Amino acid sequence: MRKFLVLLDDSHESLNAMRFAAMRAANSDGRVVILSVIPADDIQHGFGVADVMRAEAHQRIEAHFDVFAKWMRTRPKVEPELIVREGDPAEELIALIGEDPQIGVVVLGLNADKSGPNPVLNRVLREASGLSCPITIVPGDISRERLEAIT
Repeated sequence: MRKFLVLLDDSHESLNAMRFAAMRAANSDGRVVILSVIPADDIQHGFGVADVMRAEAHQRIEAHFDVFAKWMRTRPKVEPELIVREGDPAEELIALIGEDPQIGVVVLGLNADKSGPNPVLNRVLREASGLSCPITIVPGDISRERLEAIT
């Protein structure tokens, strides 16, 4: 079974990437794996603070995931899988691709407002020749109707 890997963050382009991955998975009998990475810099260490911050980050991620998972289960009828890691988002994404041979496509959103470089996308593109799967880049400002038409 082919898995579509998407990186979950708070951006609008992440939303479109997840929509695209879910619709493609539904149309190809695949699955969606959603990776969310807690940046190591976001966790302050000492006096039990790290555990509290880590738990809060997990709760925030799971609440965010639940919204998308509910839509995926009802609309395209895809059961998503959530993976939460700590570290650098690009490194964790690349590591997961290497660990799971069923990942068939990485789906990343492209920032629509061009406010700055996307470090994850830049890193993945630099290492694209060494990846075991293709990368699909979904424009952040593409409409839902257009996504449905192309999937």
